Amino acid sequence: MQLNQIKPAAGSTHYKRRVGRGIGCGLGKTCGRGHKGQKSRSGGFHKVGFEGGQMPLQRRLPKRGFVSLTRNDNAQVRLSDLEALPVDVIDLLVLKQAGLVPPATLSVKVILAGEIVRPVKLQGLLLTKGARAAIEAVGGSISELG
Repeated sequence: MQLNQIKPAAGSTHYKRRVGRGIGCGLGKTCGRGHKGQKSRSGGFHKVGFEGGQMPLQRRLPKRGFVSLTRNDNAQVRLSDLEALPVDVIDLLVLKQAGLVPPATLSVKVILAGEIVRPVKLQGLLLTKGARAAIEAVGGSISELG
C-alpha cells in the first residue's frame, strides 16, 4: 500500500450537491431555498432561537434551579486513597500535597469506597457513616472539624 493509492471505503463518500444547474438536477431555479423570505437570500441569516422578533421561547420560560458557586470547594476521597498514603496523620494539607484533591479545596469528605487495613488518624475531614465505621474498625481515630 502506498499513500497515493489510499481511497475511502466504497459507499462512504457522496458527490457534493451542485445546485442551480437547471431543472434536471432537481435543485435548479431556487436551488432548494423556496420562494422569497430572509432564508432564500444570500447572507440571509438569523441566530439560533430567533423567532422573527417575537420573544423567543428560551426567554419566555422562567429560569429554574441554580449553579452553586461553592461546588468546586468540596472534594471526595476514597478509603483506598487513604490506604495508599505513606503517612498516619491525614488532614486537608496532606491530601493537597499528595495531589488527591485540587489546591482550591476547602473541605473533604471521606467515602466508603475500597478498603483500609491500617489505622490512620484523620483530622478536620468529613466522613460518611460507612467510612467512619471502617476506619474505627481497624483502630483508626477521627478528630472532628473545629
